Amino acid sequence: MRTGSRSAGAVLLTLGFVTLALLVAFLAIGPAGQAAAAPPHLAAAAPAPTGAQPGPAAGEAADGEAADGEATGGGAADGEAVDTTPPTRPAGERPCPVPLAPSPTGYASICWNASSDDAGVVAYDLYRLDPDGFTRAATTTGTVGGFSGELGRAYTMYVVARDAAGNVSRPSGLITVTAVTGMSPTSTPTPPPGDRLPPSKPTGLRDACLQDYHGVTFCWQPSTDNVAVTAYDVYRESATGYVKAGTLAASTFPNFAESGLVTGQRYTYVVVARDAAGNLSAPSDPLSALARPGLPSPTSSPGLECAVSYRAATWGPTLSAEITVRNTGTAVIDGWTLTLDYPEPAPRLVAGWSADWTQSGARFSGAARSWNKVLRPGSSTQVGFTASHTAPAPAPVSFTLNGRPCATA
Repeated sequence: MRTGSRSAGAVLLTLGFVTLALLVAFLAIGPAGQAAAAPPHLAAAAPAPTGAQPGPAAGEAADGEAADGEATGGGAADGEAVDTTPPTRPAGERPCPVPLAPSPTGYASICWNASSDDAGVVAYDLYRLDPDGFTRAATTTGTVGGFSGELGRAYTMYVVARDAAGNVSRPSGLITVTAVTGMSPTSTPTPPPGDRLPPSKPTGLRDACLQDYHGVTFCWQPSTDNVAVTAYDVYRESATGYVKAGTLAASTFPNFAESGLVTGQRYTYVVVARDAAGNLSAPSDPLSALARPGLPSPTSSPGLECAVSYRAATWGPTLSAEITVRNTGTAVIDGWTLTLDYPEPAPRLVAGWSADWTQSGARFSGAARSWNKVLRPGSSTQVGFTASHTAPAPAPVSFTLNGRPCATA
């Protein structure tokens, strides 16, 4: 009897263990065949198997799956939009000498008004004009910036703002300041040897000097220098700075042309004069120039080629101009009208000779007389006029003969 009781007890104990094992197995498998989550303190302590890739965190979707019913697709993490909006353009640029310059040789510095940005401006980059173009000279997080330079020398610069996404603002206006040693007066330094005087600032920029050119054309009054101006550098404003659009050798009638632009769109340019010593003038005032489609070539004078030389003398308010017109083509020119375009303020025509002269605004026109209307290949004729002017006397920016541009000599 005791043996039978022990056997029954053993059977009940065995059934208990089996039931417990089944219950543990059921809990481990969980509903719908999924693994049951471990308690948080155990899950955090459990190491991942060697070589296993971490799965998505709670509430995050695995690759290719949408989380919380959100639609899948490209974009920034956590559904944030990509920041493509640049900061506003820095403005209010002005000279801002520091109380004590960090360089004893000279320091050029400016201040500006802070830019704004939807995510915040993180830095400002300061660009300095060198003979080869604009180069980044300094980076700052404030609204004061500068760089070391030659004491007493003028430097042209601009500033752009940058945000954390790398978006760059449009450039500020150009400003020219002189390198100083601080706000306190200092003794005048001994200038270094050689030519240190820059050319004068280019002035009189005028759009559309060549009406038949497909693109942008403009011209300006020549700069002066204590030795000689050797070249002009032309800069076009871009979305984030000023790029060199071209360099021209110095001439009596400086003009610039650029093709490959969007017809009907305006572009902003400045011109800087340069001398042989590398001295740079202050930039010209900005010019907004329109990219034009050009004009069809005239058919009235096929093969017309011409060259013009212009000489002018002044005494008081009177200007006397002498112009030589030469036929450099291979066809005879039978009848001609010469036009000269002046920048504003233009001289006022008083009288003329060897042509019938008229004036309309800033344009002078001289029609041939009966005795000089025929220009055979290689031949030339001289014409001229007197006019009143305001100092300094301007020079024409373009010459045309029968509507066709002439070379200048």
